[in-house]
Amino acid sequence: MKWEEVRKLYPDQYVKLNILDFYLEDDRKIVTDVALINVIEDSKLATKELLKSKGNTIVYHTGSKKIVIEMRTPTGLRGMRL
Repeated sequence: MKWEEVRKLYPDQYVKLNILDFYLEDDRKIVTDVALINVIEDSKLATKELLKSKGNTIVYHTGSKKIVIEMRTPTGLRGMRL
């Protein structure tokens, strides 16, 4: 399902999604196709769900025109011994 469709069906709501397709633009992932998992009406519950999300599962608000995820690069080398 396209993000635009989700926005029309569930205006001004938090939704839990599985990312199906995206493209990279600089250091950003632009999501184009998603699978709706469920609608989350409470913002506190949306935050809890976001913190539990892993992999391609995200929580996003339909007020946003695009799903843009900033890609981070690791800054440290954990556990590396010199």
